[in-house]
Amino acid sequence: MTTRLRSEAGFTLAEMVIATGLLLVVSSIVTSALLQMTNHQQTIWNRTEMHSGVRGATELLQQEVGQAGRVTLPATVTLTLALATPAGTLCTLGTPTAGVYGVPVTATVSSTTGMFVGEWLTTFDGDAAETVSIATIPSATTFTACFTQPHLAATTTFRALGGFASGIVAPSVANGSTPNKLKLYGDINGDGTMVYIEYYCDNGDAGTAGSFNLYRNVVTPFVPFGAAAPVKPPVAASMVLLGNVHPNPVDSSGLVRPCFQYQEPVPASVAGMVLDVAVTLTVWTQSADPITHQFQTETKALLNVSPRNVFFTWEFAGLGYMNRIQPTPAVITALLP
Repeated sequence: MTTRLRSEAGFTLAEMVIATGLLLVVSSIVTSALLQMTNHQQTIWNRTEMHSGVRGATELLQQEVGQAGRVTLPATVTLTLALATPAGTLCTLGTPTAGVYGVPVTATVSSTTGMFVGEWLTTFDGDAAETVSIATIPSATTFTACFTQPHLAATTTFRALGGFASGIVAPSVANGSTPNKLKLYGDINGDGTMVYIEYYCDNGDAGTAGSFNLYRNVVTPFVPFGAAAPVKPPVAASMVLLGNVHPNPVDSSGLVRPCFQYQEPVPASVAGMVLDVAVTLTVWTQSADPITHQFQTETKALLNVSPRNVFFTWEFAGLGYMNRIQPTPAVITALLP
C-alpha cells in the first residue's frame, strides 16, 4: 500500500515581510490619493459656495438698484364723488401747491393708501386730464389738492406718474447713503408695494463694527391711514444676505475701494439725485483651504449700475416736466437715520 506524502512547506518570514511591505505601500498610495482627492473636492466646494453666495448677492443688488425710484399706488384709485371745479382762481392751499392756479378741493376717492403729501397724481379722464399735487390727506378716502378742471365722472382714475429722483438716497442728503450703507426705495418688486431697503456692508472697514456680513434691511413704509408709522428694525442675524465680507483691495490711488460708490450729476437738475451706483464686494471662503491652509478670496464688482427710474426723472427735469418728479415722502425721510 502506497503512503501519500504531505508537504509541510509555506511562506518564509522574508516573503511575509516583503508581501506585507508591498501591501502597505499600495495602501499608502491609495490612501494618499483619496485624501488628495478629498482635499481638492473641499477646495472646489469652498470656492463654489463662495462664488454662489457673492453672485446671488450682487444679482439682487443689481436688480433692486435698477428698480429703485419706481412710483406706484397699491391699487387702482378712482373718484367716488364728482368734482365740479371752476378754473382760474389762484390756489392758496399750503405747500407744495401754493401759488398754483386752481381751486382747493377735497377729492373723495376709493382709497388713499400709499399716497403721501406732495405726491403728484394725474387724472385720466380725456380732455379734463390734469396733474395735481396732494396738499393734505384728511382721511382714508379723501385728499386735498388744487384742481383746475372739473372731473364729473365719478369713476375718474388717478395714477402716480414719473418717479422718485431720490430713489437712491444720495450721500449729499442728510442721513443719506454712505460707502458702507446703500439706501434705496420705491416699488422695487413691481407688485404695487413701496418698500425702503437699506444694505449695510459691515466688512471691517474703519467705522464699522466688523461683523463681516452684508445685511439687507427691508421696511414697508406706507401703512393704511391712521396706522402707526413703521420703525426701521435694528440689524439682526436674520437680515444677513452674505457672510465673510471683508475689506476690498486698494485701487489705483492706494485707497481701499468702498462697498458702495455713487455718481451724482453735475450740475444737478434735482438735488439729491444718484444716476449710477458701483458695488464692490470681497468675500472669503467659510473655511481655510485644506491644501494651502489659506482662505480663498473673490472680489466681485458691479460698475455703473443705473437706477432707470431715477434716470427717467433726470430726463424729465431736463425737459422741464417737473410734475413728473415725485418728492421724497416724509415716511422715507423718517427711516433714514
